[in-house]
Amino acid sequence: MSDDFDLPTIPSADASLPGELELGAFSMSLSVADLDRSRAFYEQLGFVVTGGDADHDYLILKNGETTIGLFHGMFAGNILTFNPGLTNRMERLESFTDVREIQQQLDDSNTPIAQRVDADSTDGPASMTLVDPDGNSILIDQFF
Repeated sequence: MSDDFDLPTIPSADASLPGELELGAFSMSLSVADLDRSRAFYEQLGFVVTGGDADHDYLILKNGETTIGLFHGMFAGNILTFNPGLTNRMERLESFTDVREIQQQLDDSNTPIAQRVDADSTDGPASMTLVDPDGNSILIDQFF
């Protein structure tokens, strides 16, 4: 995703929703063996392709506010994905918690981080990864 996408913009996330750390839109990134077969399966569940590029081995599908990404040959295992600056309705937030601030809050709570953001010399797009106690990968991927 880039600034080339024409997303509606809203001022900020809905403060009435629960949670203490604003992580952004949530999706599952699924590592699939056969992109076409997986797409067909999820389309039977009512999902619609809204992004990605099959020629580059990935598709983004939505069903209502639920988002899944299908990725062929890009990573092992499935990943919980959060996108700071986006809502599940694919609205861009004018004000949001930057991935670097999320990293700082996780550092402050002594949460182990597998792959860090270079918080000192970067701004804008960046990502970080964590692994939960059961070995599930978590990607916090900021697009802008």
